[in-house]
Amino acid sequence: MQLWDVVGALVSAALHAGWNAAIKAHPKPTEAMTAQMMVCALLVLPGLFWTGLPSPSSWPWLAASTCINLVTVTALLRAYALVGFGLVYPVVRALSVLLVVALATLLSGETLSLYGFLGIGLIALSLFLLAQANASTTAVPRRALLWILLAGLSTAAYVLCDAQGVRHAGSPWAYGFVVSITNAVAMSLAQSRIARPWRILADHAIGVLPISIAAILSYQLILWVWSHAPVAPASALRDTSSAFALLIAVIWLHEPFTRLRLLAVLLSAAAVPLMRLA
Repeated sequence: MQLWDVVGALVSAALHAGWNAAIKAHPKPTEAMTAQMMVCALLVLPGLFWTGLPSPSSWPWLAASTCINLVTVTALLRAYALVGFGLVYPVVRALSVLLVVALATLLSGETLSLYGFLGIGLIALSLFLLAQANASTTAVPRRALLWILLAGLSTAAYVLCDAQGVRHAGSPWAYGFVVSITNAVAMSLAQSRIARPWRILADHAIGVLPISIAAILSYQLILWVWSHAPVAPASALRDTSSAFALLIAVIWLHEPFTRLRLLAVLLSAAAVPLMRLA
């Protein structure tokens, strides 16, 4: 991977951690997530007049990504309700990292060097350690395990869909703008049982505006990286967002920084130069 690809993936990870932490801290996370997606759609809509639509060859991947992303969000919210963010999020991202490595080889013919495999292994291990550090002594319910597994599978699936779609789109910006809009439409329809989508938007638009800007920048950055860089190492670097989320929790929320958490952060940091060599 080129240096700028590594930087882009890491900045995307930091932004991803920031907006996810903000959604987690919101008193109504589901409504905030819906409003955030709708604000994203409104913000990127003018950009389509500049970029135009992506190439039609990317549309099947775009549609698949939208459907799978809705499954992912639903599974994550169900798992969070049963177990909690601190355990669910790192495990889901670790499962996704491992699955993307195998599936990228099948779909794209990508091959990794030994450095790449070591880097991805370190990131996956760091995510599992973060989950262990955040786990309570209570056994995880079987239903939660099923939702976590589904979220991990679907996360890997939409990563690969987006990576393939953006390479067929002709422009990562056009592809990202359209996916932001289709995701908002799908999420609004799915959450319409809570309240009318426009009412959710009116109630939360101002509050989620910074979150939406961070989400757009994070997504567009990783799409730009996926448009030309190997998918598996770039995706693994973005999943260091769990480590960034931990730092946010320690610095701003004053959560304890245990030895296990420190080890997880150090493993993620050690993986970065390895991914540069991948």
